[in-house]
Formats: sequence, C-alpha cells, structure tokens
Amino acid sequence: MTSANSSPAADRDSPVVSVIVPVFNEAETIEAFLVSVRESCGECTQIVVVDGGSTDGTASIARPRCDRLVESRKQRAAQMNAGVQHASADILWFLHADSWLPKHADELIRDALAGSDRSWGFFQVRLSGSNLMLRIVERMMNWRSNLTGIASGDQGMFVTRDLFERIGGFPAIALMEDIAISGKLKAAGRPVCPTQKLVTSSRRWEKNGMLRTIILMWKLRLLYFLGVEPDKLAHMYYGHGN
Repeated sequence: MTSANSSPAADRDSPVVSVIVPVFNEAETIEAFLVSVRESCGECTQIVVVDGGSTDGTASIARPRCDRLVESRKQRAAQMNAGVQHASADILWFLHADSWLPKHADELIRDALAGSDRSWGFFQVRLSGSNLMLRIVERMMNWRSNLTGIASGDQGMFVTRDLFERIGGFPAIALMEDIAISGKLKAAGRPVCPTQKLVTSSRRWEKNGMLRTIILMWKLRLLYFLGVEPDKLAHMYYGHGN
C-alpha cells in the first residue's frame, strides 16, 4: 500500500517529464538534489519522491521541495512503480538521489525521444570523484551499456508511459530490477542515449574499494544471468555495505 502527499506545486499543468526518485535515508543529500533537479529542468517537470520508510527525516525534507511525496515499502522496484502511479507526464524518468543533472535535462530527453522512433533511453555517466581509476570505471560502464543496450539505475533511465505500462513496469524483485526492465525495454526497441552525461556519486566505489566493487558488480550480474534468485543477490550486495 502506498500513500501520497501533494505540495502546492503538484497541480502544475501538463508536465513534460515526471522525475521519479526512490529514496531511503537520504537526508544528507535530498535537499540539494531536489534543488538541482528544479534548476536543471524548470517548472515543466513534475518531481515525485517515493520514500521507503526513512528514519532520518528524508521525507520531511523532501515534502516541500517536490510535487508529490509518496510513501511505499522499502524496495527500489516497488518504490518506482508506486511513483509512476502518482506521475502525470507521458515521459517517466527514474533517478537516484545522488545524481547531478546536465542543464535542461528534461528537454534533452524530450528531444531525444522526439527525434527518433525510440521510446526509451538512458544517459552516459560520469562518476563524481577525481580518482583516475574512476575514469576507467565510468568508461567501462558506458561501453558496456552502449554495447548491450542494458542500463543500470545510475544512468537515469527514461521511458514513455505507454511502453512502461505495456511491459508491466519494474519486476517486483529485490535487486537487478534495472537489468530486468532494460531487457524488456530492449525487446521493444533499442535505447536512445543523449550525448550529455549524468554525474553520479562515486561514494560506493570510494567506500568499498574500486577493485572490490567492480568484481562484486560483475559477479552479481553474472549470477543473475545464470539464474540466481534476486533475493540472494540482494543479500550479497547489501551485505557489502552498499
């Protein structure tokens, strides 16, 4: 079950894009993130924040700075699906709260979709840290996603509402929901990728170690494709402090 609260801005007319942000205990970053989204995208973008039961005041900070605050159980796939139920636009954009957007990001998405026959896409990424190894990591991420057409949640996937609903939304799994939905979206057509980059936090690599994190992520992907249950993968992932 989900519940939602509206801010006075929730009735903005015909948003071009609905940004859907799943959060859990993001009090340190959520205010700056929401301010940056509004500065990048302007008033024609609806911001829907979906809180998974934060205990650090995230919801209270986010409520006056977004158009809708939705309460949901803590699971990224469930949170994003819940957010869609309260989104108004025909283009849905799924973002993590530790991202920094290129200027006029909503227009980049709209123009990318309008200028092609494609119905979904994602951004190339740049990791926020200055360590040289991060440049290698981000190039590997971008190379992999461009080659396979499979995106991670860090890359800010966007999709038309029509296609999202046709494929049934995010599968209700504990981890790898981004990989799973990418496969479904790819079956409907190749993604479109704006050339501008989305900056995402490098805290995971810096906290847990570059090589260790790379090995873990590739291991999780391999096990997922070999059929290991997402619940087991989630235990492995979150057990490493992510």
